[in-house]
Parts: sequence; C-alpha cells; structure tokens
Amino acid sequence: MPAVASRGRGRRTINEINMVPFIDVMLVLLIIFMVTAPLITPSLIDLPSVGRASKQPDRVVQIVIGKDESLQVKSGPAGEKSAQVTQRELVAAVQQAQAGDATSPVVIAADKSVKYETVVKVMNELQKSGVQRVGLSVQLAP
Repeated sequence: MPAVASRGRGRRTINEINMVPFIDVMLVLLIIFMVTAPLITPSLIDLPSVGRASKQPDRVVQIVIGKDESLQVKSGPAGEKSAQVTQRELVAAVQQAQAGDATSPVVIAADKSVKYETVVKVMNELQKSGVQRVGLSVQLAP
C-alpha cells in the first residue's frame, strides 16, 4: 500500500522512493565486507621443494620424452648409458636399467610442448610394470 500524505482537504500518494533504508543496508554490507576481507586468505598450494633430501639416490633412471614424443632411457650416475626405445620397449628398458632393484627411482623429463596424454601413458606403463617410485623432472624458474 503506497504511503499517504494528508494535507488539508485531500489525501495524496507520495511518488518518491525512500532511499534511507537502502543506504542503511548498503552501509551495513560495506562494513561487513570490510571486516571480513582481511580474514579471507587465498588458497595456498604446498608444493614439494627440490633438493631437500638428505641423501641423493645412487642410481636414477631417467626417461626423456622429446618434442616428437620419442622416448629415451638414460641410466648411470651421470646418465652416460642412453637408449632410444619405443612405447612397447619402455618397460623392459627401465627394468634393465634398474638392474632388478624395483625401488630405484624413475624420473620422467618431458618437453613442455609434449601432450600431457603422452606423459600419463608412460606413467601408466611404469605403474603396470611394478615401478614403485616415479617422479617428474622440473626446471626451477630463475
């Protein structure tokens, strides 16, 4: 029901919107947001750090995935033994490089232009073959 103002002889409706309640509500909302904004922290992702291991593993098998999705298995202390392999030969080459030690780590290094699907396929093959420790090689930003 519209507000009615009486002046003298007749009643007349007020055609104006009362802005005071609107302003009060907006000020209360502003105060609420100003108080709660500093309390909200952005979500932080706890990434693992590189180089904090007390002892580096003696033998690491590295799988390098090139831009053309070619696979290369490197083994030895400095990666001196290197062999080009196909997807089917990958498991046998990794097991040979591990020399029967299924706990030795396998590191996958892929070019950034390689499809994610290729990296997942390699990881899946390693998991199916029973490799226990698989990691991804990263390059730290300068």
